[in-house]
Amino acid sequence: MKQQGAHPEDTESTSEASSRPDTANADEGQQAAYDPDEAHVDEVEGDEPLLPARVHRPSDLMRLLVGVLGIVLLLAIAAFAHGTTSGLEQDINKGTGQAPDVFSKMAGLVSSIAILLVPVAFAIERLIKRDGLRIADGVLAAVLAHGVTLATDLWVARAAPESIRDALTQPSPGDVGSLTDPVHGYLAPVIAYMTAVGMSRRPRWRAVLWAVLVLYAFSMLVTGYTTPFSIILTLLIGWTVAYGTLYAVGSPNVRPTGRTLMAGLRHVGFRPVSAAREEISDTQETGDRGRRYFVTLEDGPPLDVTVVDREQQAQGFFYRAWRNLTLRGFATRSSLQSLRQALEQEALLAYAAIAAGANAPKLIATSELGPDAVMLVYEHTGGHTLDSLADEEITDELLRDTWLQVKALQSRRIAHRRLVGDAILVDRSGKVIITDLRIGEIAANNLLLRMDISQLLVTLGLRVGAERAVASAVSVLGPDAVADCLPMLQPIALSRSTRATLRRLARERAQREREAVLEASKHAKHARSEEAPSDAGPVLDKPDRPDRPDRKTVRAQARAEKRAIDEALDEAREEDLLSQIRHEVLLIRPQAPVEPARLERVRPRTLISFIAGAIAAYFLLTQLTHIEFGPLIANAQWGWVAAAVLFSAASYFAAAMALLGFVPERVPFRRTVAAQVAGSFVKIVAPAAVGGVALNTRFLQRAGVRPGLAVASVGASQLFGLGCHILMLLAFGYLTGTEKTPSLSPSRTVIAGLLTVAVLVLVVTSVPFLRKFVVTRVRSLFAGVVPRMLDVLQRPQKLVTGIGGMLLLTACFVMCLDASIRAFGSEGTSLSIASVAVVFLAGNALGSAAPTPGGVGAVDVTLTVGLIAVGLPSEVAAPSVLLFRMLTLWLPVLPGWLAFNHLTRKGAL
Repeated sequence: MKQQGAHPEDTESTSEASSRPDTANADEGQQAAYDPDEAHVDEVEGDEPLLPARVHRPSDLMRLLVGVLGIVLLLAIAAFAHGTTSGLEQDINKGTGQAPDVFSKMAGLVSSIAILLVPVAFAIERLIKRDGLRIADGVLAAVLAHGVTLATDLWVARAAPESIRDALTQPSPGDVGSLTDPVHGYLAPVIAYMTAVGMSRRPRWRAVLWAVLVLYAFSMLVTGYTTPFSIILTLLIGWTVAYGTLYAVGSPNVRPTGRTLMAGLRHVGFRPVSAAREEISDTQETGDRGRRYFVTLEDGPPLDVTVVDREQQAQGFFYRAWRNLTLRGFATRSSLQSLRQALEQEALLAYAAIAAGANAPKLIATSELGPDAVMLVYEHTGGHTLDSLADEEITDELLRDTWLQVKALQSRRIAHRRLVGDAILVDRSGKVIITDLRIGEIAANNLLLRMDISQLLVTLGLRVGAERAVASAVSVLGPDAVADCLPMLQPIALSRSTRATLRRLARERAQREREAVLEASKHAKHARSEEAPSDAGPVLDKPDRPDRPDRKTVRAQARAEKRAIDEALDEAREEDLLSQIRHEVLLIRPQAPVEPARLERVRPRTLISFIAGAIAAYFLLTQLTHIEFGPLIANAQWGWVAAAVLFSAASYFAAAMALLGFVPERVPFRRTVAAQVAGSFVKIVAPAAVGGVALNTRFLQRAGVRPGLAVASVGASQLFGLGCHILMLLAFGYLTGTEKTPSLSPSRTVIAGLLTVAVLVLVVTSVPFLRKFVVTRVRSLFAGVVPRMLDVLQRPQKLVTGIGGMLLLTACFVMCLDASIRAFGSEGTSLSIASVAVVFLAGNALGSAAPTPGGVGAVDVTLTVGLIAVGLPSEVAAPSVLLFRMLTLWLPVLPGWLAFNHLTRKGAL
């Protein structure tokens, strides 16, 4: 391990940090056991010179969210289960009414005094121990809770539904004609105060607290001054506000310092002299490693000590929670693992690894460092990690030894779960030691063991290449075991740091490919400019046919430039590491399975689609609940419905024209129309901007267009479509703004839109990162699209077909939406074509940007809101949008599926 040099300021700051009163959370006996003053010489090198006074704990945020959810559920039950709440209140009032009157009055008196006296007593106890920061947190939480109770009382009295008011209040016994308070104005602040100061973590104070709360709630229910729902709501508000305050301002940092570690080592029988904090590089995943120290002793060899505390353990909490949600049950360790569980898991894995015959650090002691940290003491191993070794030091023998350690672990079904470079240690003698067993698993299933092999293949491949990594694995594990891991060879099964490295390498490869394409295009243009003077002669020799030589020359130059770009792209194209590893394994086992295993439980796109669909469904249902569909359908103008169907069908022919206009090669028109119909099925399972591009590219390739040219044709179509879309949106927006004004001055909305675009352009051009990102993408786009556009420009009829198809496609959708509006609207509710076009173009733009399939949710809400905003009644806008989306999205799914299967059987997709 690397050691940091001692620094006087670091030692002094560490000593001060360790003696801060806000870090003293242990009981008196524990504080005495780990009192730093017992040491005569405590040198702590490389420890944190100044720990942050406060930290934001994810657990506080989770408790805040749980409290908010509890309040919402309570109010929902009170609002929709009125009969249940009334019956519950009657049963409780009947039961409490049988209590003796003397006992009720005595309980009320004692609880009213105790509920104010207990917090004051605890505050005095904390001030005596110089823990004033916690008292300040409690007071702040109490003030905020009081404000929330006042706001809740005001809302219940003036705006809440009658059912909620009945559940939270009842006639006041002491004041005829008035109601009791929905939330107790001083009980919620007391609960918030006691929660924020941490009384619940002290057994004696916790028992007193609960006794007082139960006694107070009983007395209030017996006397009729509250309801059960009011008591529960008060508790939830106080609890929620307390944890919200703690997360906002931060909790006092209880992380143990190096001096606390020294005292803990003496407590378990060691005699430490000094401790040096191990240096952690920025690329290492510190969330699963703990803080490591190199400790020297007065008598005996040095030690390696790992300290795990609550703050360090909370690092990566939300990442682990997301992985556990989206991946299957083998994703990561529990995101809410306690310190005791972490200690026991690492100790068990350390003993199991050594028992399996693997080289692992020997665990010799464990202990708690107060209530908020644990330590694990290992024999010192020394050496260097695989990441810190030079390339020439990674020999074949070292690779073989690494695989032997993994084989030993897997022989006892132990999964490491994180075989990255900093978990593989090479000591001074060259022996490989497997470290970082914290997140491992015993009795692991085959899937986890195969994931370990794939992870180590990638880790070694990043250092020595795919060929050596696979060869070393096959020599130890055998070809069958290595071949079985291919389905696990996917980014989602790898560690977080490995995925980041692979993404960085992918960006570097893409940059090299772009540079090669741009360089080839530059050379081709330079060669064309040099040949231009020599080609000018023949043009003058044939004045009767001046255009034909120029056209042939331009075509030949365009073909030469395309050929040069394709050749440069083929030469610069590189396989990623995962593909190289698969290729090496398939050379040994050609029959090995290569289809990636399904590891995801829920994909992010699926989750986003579900949320967006739920929001859209809720919005549309709220609009449709006020509509009487019987009279609406009876009075619908079916002629306009038929017109909407025809416009929807015509859009597929227009889409085929818009695509073929940018493909100089000959492609059958009817089959292209069928491909656009098949796109109706594809866009349901993929975002509209992605599914359509992929399907059209595949269709053109199957039609005989070269892959590079097919991508360029679809890219040119998308680029021209974007330009036309923006121009039409501005033009129709201008017309909409001038419809009701005698002058031709643009509307304020158009001016605001133009100013917004201008501000965005200025921001992008002024920020270096954004400017580089946009310029790089634009260059790569034009590198492939511009040569393709040269081919299209040689055929004006193709360009006219493409642009005309785009305009016709937009016109078909606009007319379909307009016909849907006229089908349900009366004579006075129709909109102008310009207004309908603006609403459609805005909704279509948002649908293309939304990550949901077919723009589900985003388009529906945008169209409905847009139509209402331009003056259409909601009882007409909602069914109109529903009909439009049925005709353009949902009903074409079945014919799209049939067309997709037909083209697939014919080999066209």
